[in-house]
Amino acid sequence: MSDAVVMTSVSKVYGRGGGAVAALREVSVTLPSGGFTAVMGPSGSGKSTFLHCAAGLDRPTSGSVRLGGTELSGMGETALTELRRERIGFVFQAYNLVPSLTVEQNVLLPLKLGRAKVDREWLAEVLRRVGLGDRARHRPAELSGGQQQRVALARALVTRPEVVFGDEPTGALDTMTARDVLSLLRETVDALGQTVVMVTHDPVAASYADTVLFLADGRIVDALPAPTPAAVADRMTRLGAYA
Repeated sequence: MSDAVVMTSVSKVYGRGGGAVAALREVSVTLPSGGFTAVMGPSGSGKSTFLHCAAGLDRPTSGSVRLGGTELSGMGETALTELRRERIGFVFQAYNLVPSLTVEQNVLLPLKLGRAKVDREWLAEVLRRVGLGDRARHRPAELSGGQQQRVALARALVTRPEVVFGDEPTGALDTMTARDVLSLLRETVDALGQTVVMVTHDPVAASYADTVLFLADGRIVDALPAPTPAAVADRMTRLGAYA
């Protein structure tokens, strides 16, 4: 299994002098290709900063981030924007859909922005996989929250990205709908060989991953393979997250 993302001694400090806050401290981790990694930790532990640095949305103060064989630290903004559009998929808690566009147009947005060719067969396959094959002409307002998040997932997958990053992707969904979306993420890993990295606060969501990384005070303090909801909740309690 190759490496999708390699972070080496990554630190991120916000502010200067006495008001400086270290969000990440010397984080080194390898996220494997074709794996599903969940990232958990108490509020303020650095989860979002970890995701933003790993995905090239934010620059580390020090250290190195590699996506595949590409070192991100020396890249300019334009090159980073292109890299994110072509090689990375994003699914956020907010669906970030364009209300005036149809499902199909929303899904194709990253390809249109990158002036890339549309593979109609792959588009149909992605829409079918997320259960929206018959909704391609609908607009977001005609869809439920769960369906809108599926559109966001299809948009993340349509570029055939090296990694899909999810930031609390089920945070705004009810329990049953969240499980549908998590099952879809799991299926993209198992059936399509997709790499998924997901920040979550929910032990049930984390249990869909192959491995859970636990952050505390900007450091990775533990990793739990083959997680169960109970084991994840227990570990979070010992981090003081649910105390």
